[in-house]
Amino acid sequence: MTEHSLWRFSRALYRAINERHTDELDALIDDEVEWAIYGPIDMFPFFGARRGKAAVLDVCRQVADNVRVHRFDRESVMLGVDMAASMMRFSLTALNQNKPISLRLAQFAQFKGGKLSNMRVIVDTFDLVEQALGHPIHLPKIA
Repeated sequence: MTEHSLWRFSRALYRAINERHTDELDALIDDEVEWAIYGPIDMFPFFGARRGKAAVLDVCRQVADNVRVHRFDRESVMLGVDMAASMMRFSLTALNQNKPISLRLAQFAQFKGGKLSNMRVIVDTFDLVEQALGHPIHLPKIA
């Protein structure tokens, strides 16, 4: 049995972010990849939609310029032949403030020939924004 593409991609992404080693990641991304991280683009410019390997690698470099990953735990994973979905929790450090950040997200990936062809990430942005701002966000009570 061969290793699922998600495991190879996850290891390569971790190394690309923490060690700035993108060669392995480059080899695992389809040239026409579609990529989107849903969240507040005004606060986190590396969120949003991208198309093509060069744009995705640029996003990974931007993430590496802003955070260091200390730990990630997969809370839930579902694997298909050429797809994967997972709920994940990350422990990060924001490099500009040396501030710890806990992040939860859902990730949906599709692979073609062992390469990432489509990635959608939904971030728990309310919690992330509160951590980035350094204080709770107070919303009006709804009756």
